[in-house]
Amino acid sequence: MGGRNQTGDVHPGRATSAPSPNPPEGAETHCGGGRRACEDSRCASPPPSLQPAGEPGDRIETQSAEEHARCVLAPAFPPSKPPFLGSRPTACELLKRRRVLGRRCAPWGGLLPAGRGLRRSLPLRDASSRPSTRCQPRGRRCPRRDRDFILMADSKPLLSLGWDPVAAEALLRDVFGIVVDEVIWKGTSASEKVCEWKEPEELKQLLDLELRSQGESKEQILERCQAVIRYSVKTCHPHFFNQLFSGLDPHALAGRIVTESLNTSQYTYEIAPVFVLMEEEVLKKLRALVGWSSGDGVFCPGGSISNMYAVNLARYQRYPDCKQRGLRALPPLALFSTKECHYSIKKGAAFLGLGTDSVRVVKADERGKMIPEDLERQISLAEAEGAVPFLVIATSGTTVLGAFDPLEAIADVCQRRGLWLHVDAAWGGSVLLSQTHRHLLDGIQRADSVAWNPHKLLIAGLQCSALLLRDTTNLLKRCHGSQASYLFQQDKFYDVALDTGDKVVQCGRRVDCLKLWLMWKAQGGQGLERRVNQAFALVRYLVEEMKKREGFELVMEPEFVNVCFWFVPPSLRGKQESLDYSERLAKVAPVLKERMVKEGSMMISYQPHGTRGNFFRLIVANPALTQADMDFLLNELERLGQDL
Repeated sequence: MGGRNQTGDVHPGRATSAPSPNPPEGAETHCGGGRRACEDSRCASPPPSLQPAGEPGDRIETQSAEEHARCVLAPAFPPSKPPFLGSRPTACELLKRRRVLGRRCAPWGGLLPAGRGLRRSLPLRDASSRPSTRCQPRGRRCPRRDRDFILMADSKPLLSLGWDPVAAEALLRDVFGIVVDEVIWKGTSASEKVCEWKEPEELKQLLDLELRSQGESKEQILERCQAVIRYSVKTCHPHFFNQLFSGLDPHALAGRIVTESLNTSQYTYEIAPVFVLMEEEVLKKLRALVGWSSGDGVFCPGGSISNMYAVNLARYQRYPDCKQRGLRALPPLALFSTKECHYSIKKGAAFLGLGTDSVRVVKADERGKMIPEDLERQISLAEAEGAVPFLVIATSGTTVLGAFDPLEAIADVCQRRGLWLHVDAAWGGSVLLSQTHRHLLDGIQRADSVAWNPHKLLIAGLQCSALLLRDTTNLLKRCHGSQASYLFQQDKFYDVALDTGDKVVQCGRRVDCLKLWLMWKAQGGQGLERRVNQAFALVRYLVEEMKKREGFELVMEPEFVNVCFWFVPPSLRGKQESLDYSERLAKVAPVLKERMVKEGSMMISYQPHGTRGNFFRLIVANPALTQADMDFLLNELERLGQDL
């Protein structure tokens, strides 16, 4: 039962029969509830149980019933505001904090600590009969201080290393202030540097990375936070074009802050009820965009792991005995992808014991797309060599060229041959949100599994990677489940089908759905579609501007938001027929990359590709980008390379 104070607020655990105090005329009982200063002399000092400690072993005096009721019933904070957060304390409350929070409070009727630990004068009782402590701010139940230590087998309690919530709040507010200033404001400003480059040895000295036996002050910790941010790359900067992720969505960031603060693991409904339900709803939405009305899925720690899951699932479906018997239950297996596929495919084959030789390379055309006719040929060749084909991995949005494999034709081959089709759409999957460009993934609904990373083009924040399945037979759980009895008990008081942790190889699994869910709630599907369409529009603008300028040469017309090009410096222009032209051109990108990084003006990735020498691969994904940023990029490359 809960009692109500004079404002009608319920206080759990307080008997409704508790007497209501009658405060002196003119004095308020809301000592901390918005009052600027407490006029009640009794509030100027803590109740007897909170007085400074006397001699060890002295019994604490108890309050009178009237004093106790008054302390219990008068709220120190408005009901909507938690203690120490969101509201400024009154002078009375600050005084009480200073006196109380710096020491441990003894439970009602207990003895003050004589040495290490806290002795009791009363026998231990169960929670239902044990009176609550009275060290709470007025009107709020204080967290039990008698729960702050552990009773060992010899009944000698040990004090825990508690924390001061006031100091914790102050630290976190200061840290959040630094993040807002240095990351959200400066880190997204085109007038600031993308990075403050330092050589490794110098950076080690600046950061003072050594871990010592003694802790540091709050001021030093704040300096550490500032240094970490200062010397880190600002991936939300509009001139960061280096990776397949960039930019900052504030709603996704809010979701990340919430999940990190809650610090839960997404394996059972009892420990993560909100997120178990939320994950299924988000996965359902992603499956619908693929074209499936049912299915399964899970969020994985990155696209590489999503791809490895797909390999393992395809193998298990073909040879379920391998879960128990291992590799000895398997014949030589073959899976198929192009040289343009993500490197996680070969890493996954090695990790799962198949070996990298099991990955058969299918030819791709000049744009990096899989050739279905060669896929058919490679399957027949593998069978002739005694291997068993079981999986084809197509790519929607290759890492370098941004190519989309022809999924309809590949699905036809898989259907004829009875092979599992996995689509690695980690990079290109978000195009499904665009009615204008989703044709690039025509046929994806025929896949058996899909990997999709919303942390890339949708800017959901690292990490947010989904593995989606068309399967409805609980294949994930059958393949990976171990039925740990201490975690996945079958006699729980709720539907145990909600305990999704047995679907994955991990035990602890971070919450990755909230950031996407919250961003989607704020932006809506239409807002996310505009985000995708804007990236395509800016790519078209950039390419047209490149064609107007001397010194820029496209590797190919972009199909996606990967823009691959060479910058040809003045000394090489018009010398394409020279025997050493390609060799000299390949040295330009590394030099320009060094210059732009050390100046902090921007970051663009480069790489060789097949017979092509080093060229820039620029990614246009940040939703904050404008045409002015595209112009800056071209001007900056010209400035940095004018003397080459």
